[in-house]
Amino acid sequence: MDHQAYSRRGWGHWLGCMTLLAVAGCATQPDRSPRTLDSSRTGSDIAMFALSLLDRPYVSGGRGPATGFDCSGLVSHVYLQAAGIALRGSAASMAKAARPVNTADLMAGDLVFFNTLGYSFSHVGIYVGDGRFVHASNPRTGVRTDRLDNKYYAARFEAAKTVLG
Repeated sequence: MDHQAYSRRGWGHWLGCMTLLAVAGCATQPDRSPRTLDSSRTGSDIAMFALSLLDRPYVSGGRGPATGFDCSGLVSHVYLQAAGIALRGSAASMAKAARPVNTADLMAGDLVFFNTLGYSFSHVGIYVGDGRFVHASNPRTGVRTDRLDNKYYAARFEAAKTVLG
């Protein structure tokens, strides 16, 4: 994370994010999911990198921090930079490439999909733990966190999926 991110959001925000990830990691129950410890570490790296991009602008078709992000551009950028995993295309194509995960087994770094435009898998975000996900929401709010149980997103939730171990 760059020092501008710390100064823009404040140390308290980043400490809260670190705490959120630590709690999410402690709450993971290895007997419920066959995924490995390595995938858990990678997922935490992905979640931390996604959190470092909060408040970046939303731009339709955007794929990088210099220009801004749309939802799939954010996911593509984060996965490539934080884990070396190339995810390309739309939210729908990412959903096709990923494996289903039971919502109760969500781990940091997993993908969450929504129907926000009237068609399946039209929006994607990165789960960061504690019922929260990071996503490039819209031009007004940019990259932000929301809760899965938020009334708007809960009504449009379609699937939890992973490309990790």
